[in-house]
This record gives sequence, structure tokens and C-alpha cells, in this order.
Amino acid sequence: MPASLTLYELAGADPELRFSPHCWKTRMALAHKGIEAERRPWRFTDKEDIAFSGQGLVPVLVDDGEAVSDSWRIAEHLESRYPDRPSLFGGEAAQPVSRFVNSWADSVLVPAISRVILIDIDGIIHEKDRDYFRSSREQRYGMRLEEVVSDREARLAELGRALAPLRTILRHQPFIAGNSPLYADYCAFGPFMWARCVSTTELLAPDDPVFAWRERLLDAFEGLARSAQSAQAG
Repeated sequence: MPASLTLYELAGADPELRFSPHCWKTRMALAHKGIEAERRPWRFTDKEDIAFSGQGLVPVLVDDGEAVSDSWRIAEHLESRYPDRPSLFGGEAAQPVSRFVNSWADSVLVPAISRVILIDIDGIIHEKDRDYFRSSREQRYGMRLEEVVSDREARLAELGRALAPLRTILRHQPFIAGNSPLYADYCAFGPFMWARCVSTTELLAPDDPVFAWRERLLDAFEGLARSAQSAQAG
């Protein structure tokens, strides 16, 4: 049986609202492995709470006293530490494919979605985080948050174009990994859970193959993601 695990996750003003795309990758990975972890809420300005990990970002997984940060490294840790549980990658040879999807999600999907939902995040985070969040994001984008998401329809169209590779593969199979989801799916799903948790804006049309894929993952693991607290119901 797995030793005691603790997962630090980004939370909003409501501690039950856990909205980081990267933390959601780890939540799905743990569920895939059938491993339970104590989930602790963490906020942007709680840097001291995870200082033991040697850095200042979540997710952080503490597994039997060992701290592992970064969702990709956590997935690698879970795969090597619990080889008797279902594989996250579908074998060693397939692991680079998951790494590619993870890189694509982080470099293409997260930025595209952020241009739609960034201002919504400002509305759900804890009051103590707001100055930090606004100043750090406005410095990153070189403009006010309101300007980042201006012309939301145009931003949604840009997202739609960015999803072309994902849409193409999902026209032929139910998941990125094939007939069943693997970590590659969770890498792309995390950003959609990020949006679902913080914003009421619908990113996808019902006839989009990506919509059907997202619905399947919302229902995975007895509806783990669908039942999570979010800005969207159902």
C-alpha cells in the first residue's frame, strides 16, 4: 500500500476551489494510479508553506517524507514509485509522447486559455493574493488584466485554432492515448479544468470532438473532476 501522501494544491478564496491546471494533472494522475493523498489548500502568497520543497510553486507532493514538485516530475515519481499500479504513460517507450503533449499544453493551450479567463481568476482568489496576482500577471503580459482578455470572442477563436491538433486526433479515437486515457490526456485536460473551475465562459462548442473528450474525462474516476467545486455546474 502507498505510504502517507500529501498534495499541496492552489486554492481560491474558498479553500475547496482548487483550480491550478498543473494540480489537476496530478489529481488525475493519482486517481489513475488509485492512490489517495491528503489534499492541502495553498495560495499564491503562502510561499513559506512549501519552502521545504526548495521552490515556490504547486503542485507539491510529499510521499513518505519525500517532497516532489512540478506536475511532470510528480508523474514520473508516481510511475517509478508505484509500478504495480496502472501505468500513467502506457510503457517506457510511450513516455516521450506524454512529455510532448505536456509541453504543448503548457506552451500553447495554457496561454490561449489564459487570454479568455485571466480576469475571472482575479475574482475567485483570496483577498491576500490579489495584489500579487494582478501585479505579476500584468508584468508578464505588459498590460492590465482587463486588456489581456479584451475581445473575448476573438480570443475564443484563437483558442479554437490552437486546438486543431487535438481536435484532429479526437475525431478518430476517444482519448489522446487511444481507447483509454493516460497521462497525455490529463496534461491537456488540466487547462480545461482550470477554466471550468474559475470561469463560466464555455470554451468549446458541443459538436467539437474536444468537447466530447472533455466530457469523458469529467466523468472519469467516478466523476472526480465533474463533482469538483467550480464556476460551472453539471
